[in-house]
This record gives sequence, C-alpha cells and structure tokens, in this order.
Amino acid sequence: MSGRAAPLTAQRTGDNIPSAVGYMCLSIALFPVLNASAKYLGPRYSMAEIVWARYFGHFIYMLILFMPGRGLRLFRTRRLFMQLVRSFLLLGSTVSFFIGLKGISLAMASAINFIGPFIVTALSVPMLGERVGPRRWSAVVVGFIGAIVIIRPGAGAVNGWALFIVGNATFYAFYQIFSRRLAAIDPAETSITYAAMVGTVAATVLLPFDCRWPDNSWDWLAFLGLGLFGGLGHYFVVKAFENAPASVLSPFNYLQLVGATIVGYLIFGDFPDAWTWIGAAVIVASGLYITYREARLKKAGMAV
Repeated sequence: MSGRAAPLTAQRTGDNIPSAVGYMCLSIALFPVLNASAKYLGPRYSMAEIVWARYFGHFIYMLILFMPGRGLRLFRTRRLFMQLVRSFLLLGSTVSFFIGLKGISLAMASAINFIGPFIVTALSVPMLGERVGPRRWSAVVVGFIGAIVIIRPGAGAVNGWALFIVGNATFYAFYQIFSRRLAAIDPAETSITYAAMVGTVAATVLLPFDCRWPDNSWDWLAFLGLGLFGGLGHYFVVKAFENAPASVLSPFNYLQLVGATIVGYLIFGDFPDAWTWIGAAVIVASGLYITYREARLKKAGMAV
C-alpha cells in the first residue's frame, strides 16, 4: 500500500509516549518518499516490477529484524487463511495506490487516502460487532463529502485515477479490520512478515512477464528505496504502537499530507489546488473527531 499500517497492538502498561511519537514521525517521513519513488518509476516500469521491489525489500528487512529472535516461529500462525486474506488485501491496496499515483499528485492521493478510517468505522459494525453512534456516523458522512470535494466528479480525467485511490482506501479498510481480528491471535511480527511474504510471492509470479533492468543510477536508487522505506516505515509504525495507544498516535498520520505536499512539489512540481486543501481539511477534521470520540469512549468504558 501506500504508507500506512494498522495498529496491531493494544495499549499496554508502561507506555512511552515520546518514543512512540518519535517512531511515528520517522514513519511519516519515510512513507511520502516511498510513494514518490513509486510515482517516479511508474511511467517507465511495469506495476509487477514496482510492487515486487516494494514487497521483496520489505520481506528481507522483516527477516533480518525478526528471524534471529523468533526463528521459524515467525511463520507460525493460528489463522493461516485469515493471514492470507489480510495479506492479499494489503497487496490490492498497494497496487491500487501505485496505479492511482500515475495520474494524480502525491498530496491529492494522500488526502483521498484518509477516507480509510471512515470506511473502517462503517465496516466495524457488521464485521466486528461494534456500536457506532450518530456522532461518529455524522463524521463518516462529512469525511466522504470531503473526499467528493477533492475528486469533484465530472471535473476532469483525474477522477478515474482518483478512483484507484478510493479503491486503495477500501482495500486497506478491510485489511485493518482483519488486522484487528488477528491482533489477539498472532504476534504483530508474524502478521507483518506474512503481508510482505505474500506480496513478494504474488509479484514474483508476474515478474517474468514484464520486467526490465533499471538503466540509470536514479532508477536503481528508487527501486532499492521502495523496499527500504516500506520496511523501515512499517517497522517504525509497529514500534510506535508498542509504546502508545492508537488514540494518541492516529492524529499524527495526517502529517503525511504535509510530507506528501513537500515531496510532490520538490520532485514533481505538483502543488494542491484550493479544492484539494478544502476537501483535505474536511477529511482531517472529521478523522480527528472520530479519533477523539473513540478515545473518549474507551476512557469512559462505554459505547455511543
């Protein structure tokens, strides 16, 4: 996917908020560069090749990090089918996002991407049995209105590319739902490694049909960066959620919009128009309200 990771760990005793925020900021700095690398390579290389580099590097990095301590136990899961479904959902999210980046700016893609939490909120009712009250439903509706402001149906050819980003957010929302269900079953290290492994295997199957060697040093660096930035970014997210609850860290995700805007402007000369900023502000405000309500409800031990 782009640059997000589902919170796979719950709040624990002995939280270290400063460390968690530091890890989260590191991930936020890496993910826009990861997405920029994919956008840079997109016009000249096949999607299978870009996705393969993204997941293969991630997989190798996970093995280096976790195999020494866990050995083959790293691949031991109590819900293999669920792990595979979750991993393919993340793969679908990544492919959709990278395709969408071919036609729209990093900042616009990042802004649309933030509808993910609203989809998760809606899905949590039928799939997780959670209760969502009128206030959070209202925030969901307002958030989708913000996405419509950004996409502006009928405003131009950019809409088709934006739909891939909406597809990415939908895939990722289901991925988060499965992540929540697996969090109490398998260790986070196992879940993250499975996601990287499945993406690597699936892309490897398609790689021989459309593959070419990078022909300059910048392309080589971009390909190497896909795996490095993806692996490091997701690792930092996991470390962040090990040290602080989701309610504290979720608002920091919106800083990715700032990073995407800066990177997109410096590398591609893209800068969001006024409608994109207005829609992004609506989405961010709605998302922050949902985060605030969830934190209040958990603290109060009740449901709206």
